[in-house]
Amino acid sequence: MKLTCSSVIIAIILFIGCDDISMKPITSGSDAPGMITNISVENQPGQAVITYSIPKNQNILYIKAVYPLANGETREVKASYYTNKIVVDGFADTNEHTIKLYAVNRSESSSEPAEVTIKPLENPIWEVFRSLKILPDFAGVKIRGENPTRANIAVEVLEKDTLGNWQMMPSIYTSAMEFSRTNRGLDTIPYNFAVTVRDRFLNYTDTIYETITPFFEEKIDMSRFTELKLTGDAEKSPENPSLPGLSSIWMNAPDYKNWQRFMTGRSQTDPQFVTFNMNKEVKLSRIKITNFGESSGNVDFYVDGHMRVFEIWGLGKNELINGDWSDDWQLLGRFENIKPSGLPLNQNSSEDIEAGRAGFDYDFDTEAGKVQYIRIKCIENWVGTTWFQIQSIVLFGDTRG
Repeated sequence: MKLTCSSVIIAIILFIGCDDISMKPITSGSDAPGMITNISVENQPGQAVITYSIPKNQNILYIKAVYPLANGETREVKASYYTNKIVVDGFADTNEHTIKLYAVNRSESSSEPAEVTIKPLENPIWEVFRSLKILPDFAGVKIRGENPTRANIAVEVLEKDTLGNWQMMPSIYTSAMEFSRTNRGLDTIPYNFAVTVRDRFLNYTDTIYETITPFFEEKIDMSRFTELKLTGDAEKSPENPSLPGLSSIWMNAPDYKNWQRFMTGRSQTDPQFVTFNMNKEVKLSRIKITNFGESSGNVDFYVDGHMRVFEIWGLGKNELINGDWSDDWQLLGRFENIKPSGLPLNQNSSEDIEAGRAGFDYDFDTEAGKVQYIRIKCIENWVGTTWFQIQSIVLFGDTRG
């Protein structure tokens, strides 16, 4: 008998149609497992770790904790039978809470609940809240705080508009131990701000309010910048002769995908310098540095010759002496490029990548005077040496007067 492809398909359909197919547990008809025993609790900030003994020989699939949250929702947390611990989280207060624990077997039969009382420590959002500062910044407002437990938090920022209504500004999402973010684009007039902290369970702190007046700044016209070669300045990378010279860092548009970055030679072991002339005296406020970040589909801004620890120095209009270093150079800032997540090399969180793509802002010493010449000194890159690469820079300050 010769079967065609269509007849085989029809036969399969008819065979399937004869059976009552439904999604069922792996095992059916088994008795409910015994209760969880030997329960102990370790209370932690905003959560608790519950340790227990699992019923033996009961075909257990997982352990389930069920409890109400402050928002009225019931939360369920599951843990594999391979472990004897479960974390219950999402608590806004330090009150006592009753948790019901169930052993669930492979037929989805649950045990009788074993109840345990927890008393979580203070939710991490409150420690963050107490550290918050709302500060004036150049053309913006700076929100600064500490997050010692590295909790995943959101800092919500609101600005009161001219009609007296509160409007949301970009929030800060972070798990870093310290954070400092600036929302820019503001005029030099008083603004009213409100800031609150929440966790991923929508538990909120109180709100702090502050009126601040941003400092004036403008983007510096970098079309007049010229490269300056002083004694001891680093050479362009001989290992990568096709890469452009120093002037590319102010001629490039900030773009972390642009492989046309400036790079110094790898052989020198002492801190490396490069120098340029702004051809105008400026009171500088900050510098934004964009690192080359994307190569062959991989995104990493905390690797190789990206500057990790560095200094920026400035010199006034009439203070350059014979092309050499002089005591008149003033330190505008010593900086460290900090990965928000704190993860090791070659490991990056979404927050790390977001920060790198946005570019890194570094504020200069507000007490520093006007400068015309700039010197960048790389003390250490992300692999522990001193060669460095920069995709682009943007300088900001006050050219008035």
